[in-house]
Amino acid sequence: MVLSIVPPRESRCHLGVGLNGKCVADEYRPKGTNKSARTECFIYSEMELQFDPDFQFKLAYPETPKSNSSIKTRMRGQWSSKVEFILAVAGQIIGLGNVWRFPYLCYKNGGGVFFIPYVVFLFTCGIPLFLMETALGQYTSQGSVTCWRRICPLFEGLGYGSQVVVLYSSTYYIIILAWAFFYLFSSFSGELPWASCRNWWNTENCVEFDQLEGAQNRSFMENASSPVKEFWERRVLNITGSVNDLGSVRWELALCLLLAWVLCYFCVWKGVKSTGKVVYFTATFPYVMLLVLLIRGLTLPGAINGITFYLYPNPARLADPQVWMDAGTQIFYSYALCIGCLTALGSYNKYNNNCYKDCVYLCLLNSGTSFVAGFAIFSVLGFMAFEQGVDISVVAESAMMPMAQLWSICFFLMIILLGLDSEFVGLESLMTAITDMNPNFFLQGHRRKLFLLAICVVCFLIGLLMVTEGGLYIFQLFDYYSCSGMTILLFAIAQSICIGWFYGADRLYENIVDMIGYRPLKLMKYCWKYITPVVCISTFVFSLVKFTPLKFNNTVEYPWWGYAVGWWFTLSSTLLVPLWMVYAVLATPGTLRQRLHVLCTPSSDLPSTAQRQKETL
Repeated sequence: MVLSIVPPRESRCHLGVGLNGKCVADEYRPKGTNKSARTECFIYSEMELQFDPDFQFKLAYPETPKSNSSIKTRMRGQWSSKVEFILAVAGQIIGLGNVWRFPYLCYKNGGGVFFIPYVVFLFTCGIPLFLMETALGQYTSQGSVTCWRRICPLFEGLGYGSQVVVLYSSTYYIIILAWAFFYLFSSFSGELPWASCRNWWNTENCVEFDQLEGAQNRSFMENASSPVKEFWERRVLNITGSVNDLGSVRWELALCLLLAWVLCYFCVWKGVKSTGKVVYFTATFPYVMLLVLLIRGLTLPGAINGITFYLYPNPARLADPQVWMDAGTQIFYSYALCIGCLTALGSYNKYNNNCYKDCVYLCLLNSGTSFVAGFAIFSVLGFMAFEQGVDISVVAESAMMPMAQLWSICFFLMIILLGLDSEFVGLESLMTAITDMNPNFFLQGHRRKLFLLAICVVCFLIGLLMVTEGGLYIFQLFDYYSCSGMTILLFAIAQSICIGWFYGADRLYENIVDMIGYRPLKLMKYCWKYITPVVCISTFVFSLVKFTPLKFNNTVEYPWWGYAVGWWFTLSSTLLVPLWMVYAVLATPGTLRQRLHVLCTPSSDLPSTAQRQKETL
């Protein structure tokens, strides 16, 4: 990078940023300007650069209107095409929660009737917040921290808090990939190791499902253990009997974890240049696998019974508040809301990208995938119930499909790719937020790659705690407290208040109009200002009332230090929002009224819109 101060030939110096010694500003030189007049890049003055770090991104010639965004885009990178953005977002939001959690919630909460609260939350919270975050990223071309700094500095803590959540989730979510890799490698065998009781880790109580079907002894039934359960507890985890006993590291799982982190690193190490290419495979191949599993499942005997069980409505369940809570929680989890990932991905879009249409299509794709995945899962459950001669609600843990090894490989490969997408896109959003906070430092040389490597190494070392013999206890602490529904709801409430009442729902709406060229559904701005915060506050209060401390397997209580660690996970992210507000007010000069005015005023270098020009006049 070349930065130099020289005496100007015109009335004042100019600024440009050049890569590899070339002045990028020459490409935007006004017609008639002698190119030989400038052989390097220039800055206006040391004082301006000192007080305005963003100033270095401005073009060398102030007469040129398209100054700020073009140079910033070159420095940050940009999606090569809209398809890359769509696939990256789809990879982030469509994960394990769609394939397994949504069908389970349907089964748990009244079958087809669960779609009613789900759709209500989708249109009052899901789509509005999804559009808000994506549009903010596209409008500001910034990650989740500097985005809020430019929109409303008082709420910059939202960015810091959300990235703490991303860091926690990246640390523990990848453990699922390690387990999936272990199962995938175990599938390459003559007989699936969890299909029988003829293995060294099985106990005397191990009973295969065909033997269990013919068993009449009640005490035998109560003590029986399936080969699936024993493979999980005794072969994969070798789980200890106490929370206080972590045991030793499971080296096979540790190697699987290392493999997962290596894959994630190389998916992200070049920023969107690498991420945008990887998602062509990682985001599409799971759909191929899901389609194959769906077709195979529908052809199995008993599949229709499973699908009927999946969709059969129980209207009485609508009166249960927990059903509505589960629907809202599923929307926030499956749409990756309020953790900054959508903002980061949207920031690599072109300014005039139709983010509104993209958001609607992506939301429909997400929910549609969840719905279709239910058919694939419950068709197989119907087959399992048919094979065992029992009702689906009491189906045992296993039954073998024909060509079981092949379907096992396909299934776990799909799980790995779904999880890998969510993991490395979340990691990309974290790196985007960090890089945008200090682009001068991180965009020079290999600093970004080295910092990413440091994050991966630290997270891997922490993750080793979760691949010990007692690691599942730590994993559940991460899962229950670090990314809890209450944390996400608090961020959603703060986001809605910031945009609806400080920055202005009308202003963001006009920003979107300026970007896409037409007016989206006006319901969006009413949701940002009124409906979404009310729904989120109501859901948060209900979850607070219903909150119960974590118990392992719903039976074993954690020691005091376990709950202390859990609450640290929760408070270390959520408290950053009010703590930043206090710090910002104290650090800003002037009277209290002047401080609040400065902290609630958007940055002056945001893109011009008709609305802002009208306000200026």
